[in-house]
Amino acid sequence: MYPSVKKVTPIDDYRLSIHFDNGENGVLDMKPYLDFGVFQKLKDRKAFDRVRVSFDTIEWDSGIDLDPEFVYVKSQRTDVPHGETSEEQGTHS
Repeated sequence: MYPSVKKVTPIDDYRLSIHFDNGENGVLDMKPYLDFGVFQKLKDRKAFDRVRVSFDTIEWDSGIDLDPEFVYVKSQRTDVPHGETSEEQGTHS
């Protein structure tokens, strides 16, 4: 069983900042997938930015969603989600 997505935020260059329910954070680069099938719709940056958490994974307004295992495995782990400081995470430098 893979961790559930708790928060997703679109960031620069067609990447997603993701916070998982196990406390891990990651960045998922969607650029490699934007030339294939339904993912081509997400090349429109406004459509891409309308991403949200749906159940235990992520979904876009267009109905495109990703398998939670894919999201977790393909996300590059980070210490702190993009756009948040270490203080917001409850740690101090």
